[in-house]
Amino acid sequence: MLKSQRLATLPIDSYDLAEDLSVIDSNDAGGEYDAFSFGYWSAHVLANSGGNGKDTAFRPYEGQLTLTDLGRKLPGIMSLVTDNFPLDRLQWVRVFGLSDGILAPHVDFLEFSEPGTRLQIPLRTDEDSLHSENDIVYHLRRGEVWKIHTTVPHSARSISPLARLSLCLDFADAEAPIEIKNSVPSELPVRIISRPPVSEADLAELMDSAADMNADNLRASFRKFAAVHFTRQADATAAFDWFVEAAARTGDDALVAKAEAFRTYCIEERGYREAFDW
Repeated sequence: MLKSQRLATLPIDSYDLAEDLSVIDSNDAGGEYDAFSFGYWSAHVLANSGGNGKDTAFRPYEGQLTLTDLGRKLPGIMSLVTDNFPLDRLQWVRVFGLSDGILAPHVDFLEFSEPGTRLQIPLRTDEDSLHSENDIVYHLRRGEVWKIHTTVPHSARSISPLARLSLCLDFADAEAPIEIKNSVPSELPVRIISRPPVSEADLAELMDSAADMNADNLRASFRKFAAVHFTRQADATAAFDWFVEAAARTGDDALVAKAEAFRTYCIEERGYREAFDW
């Protein structure tokens, strides 16, 4: 059962976003969460607690939402936000970019005592841009408003060279509903991706591909483990089990410890702004 929910579909074609998306494409945004990302991933901050666009480390706060310089350059996207969502609990407005990349399965808000509510609205996407949650893989269509169930292992993948751009809105309070205005009927059912089971041959090929895993390529090696569940029926967290097994096959205890530590960091426990040292 998919825990993430499609809450609404916005009339996104009513907004002229072409120039805004072009600005984002040319914006040099770093990633606070590089440990989770493989390929190109970026977080463009449009509004936060102080209006500093370089402040990319998510955290709950008390105070007023303030536009960043980038946010002021994106009137179309900000109109989409202000026209359709309440602002009283809104704390972060960001656009996530992902191209030819994948996110490690992870759990959000491990650093904080209480999770908030995270909504994602794809602004530009294609059929090959996918999300996952536990053992389910699904597609978020352009303009759909999704409440992401962030406290279970989840991931995302985009194989397109043109970045998938997704508007991310973080609200205080995980329990209170978000009132969304101007929703239009969703003409299509939620798109769940069917995948064949993982075969013994698939796993043998995966392990063979990691035979040369070492301290220098350990980080890069994880990408192929994370990718499996997007094309084969498997839980997202199986990537960590396979990664640890592949490390164990090298006979290097340090690699095994690092692989196990990465699983802990991604889905079990980590501190605020804690970086993972590969």
